[in-house]
Amino acid sequence: MGGGPAGHSAAAAYREAGGDDRVVIISADTAPPYERPPLSKDYLRGESDEDSLRLESAQFYRDHEIEMRLADPVVGLELDNATVDTLSGERIGYRNCVLATGCDPAQLPVRGADHPQILRLRSVTSARLLRSAAVHAQSALVIGSGFIGCEAAVSLAMRGLAVTVVSTDELPQIGRLGRAAAERIAGWLSWSGVHLQPNAEVAEIRDGRTVVAHDGSTFEADMILSAAGVSPNSSPAEKAGLQVDQGRIVVDARMATSVPGVYAAGDVAIAHNDAAGRPLRVEHWGEALRMGEIAGVNAAGGKDSWSDVPGFWSQIGHHQLKYTAWGDGFDRDVLVEHDGDAFTVWYSRDGKAVGVLTHKSDADYELGRELISKGAPLPL
Repeated sequence: MGGGPAGHSAAAAYREAGGDDRVVIISADTAPPYERPPLSKDYLRGESDEDSLRLESAQFYRDHEIEMRLADPVVGLELDNATVDTLSGERIGYRNCVLATGCDPAQLPVRGADHPQILRLRSVTSARLLRSAAVHAQSALVIGSGFIGCEAAVSLAMRGLAVTVVSTDELPQIGRLGRAAAERIAGWLSWSGVHLQPNAEVAEIRDGRTVVAHDGSTFEADMILSAAGVSPNSSPAEKAGLQVDQGRIVVDARMATSVPGVYAAGDVAIAHNDAAGRPLRVEHWGEALRMGEIAGVNAAGGKDSWSDVPGFWSQIGHHQLKYTAWGDGFDRDVLVEHDGDAFTVWYSRDGKAVGVLTHKSDADYELGRELISKGAPLPL
């Protein structure tokens, strides 16, 4: 269930591991599995097309006997009968089921946030609408300074739009990455021509064009992109009786739920990580692929488990960040500057390495992954 990276990876890994049952990918999306990271970057800028986004060719799915059910989301899961029901009314039985339903963009809980002109970015359909709107706009407001918001804001500015980012934070990602990293990201936004409006909590959106903050400030633009986080698609699993925590399906390091034959992977899961020794909630592309692979291998009767240190890459205009961390906090962050504009931010908690963020410092990134996995001290 799910046509994103986790669902695709689960299906492919199941076949590669020797699984010979019928395989069906059931997806709410209108397109076969595709790369999503470019949607806020080169695709939004008009530098690539939809054909370049495909994860695999149609021939790959034929060769591996993987069926597709597109634009037909799952609406019901029957654990006792081992069946799923889709929106079109089809009922499909299973021996093994991988829940990889991902997340949807969260809607701000304010008046006017549901206006049809408010744009979001999660799927190729929403990216197509956003790119089309940018062609006819001269200005844009981006609500939220997470990575999607920052990436999209700079991409829109590179298209020539006057862009303002409205954020509740003092600096982008300051809570997650610390002040040193946040100041660098803010500098990149400014360098790209993006205006950052910090400490601004949205109170209302008027007519899909004007954002009103709680302090009475107003911001108007030709188009508005809401990048205010995501909401997991765990409703069918929760209704079926599977354990859900923080809106996500609880699984072990094998991606297995408490119900035999039922797995969950990707953004919709909160999974135990053997190296971390605790459950982790991640929303990274690479982790979705890896978690799907683990679920597929185990569904085929193999043995695989999750012990990788989570991480992701972000491309903010011409600047690339690489980040790997356990993702559940730090008590110390140290900025180390290198030649040119390269830098590394090291993160630790209780004296042990728990994260590393790099820009043009791949050696530190690789070292960081090793130190984090071992719980070793920072190399400082």
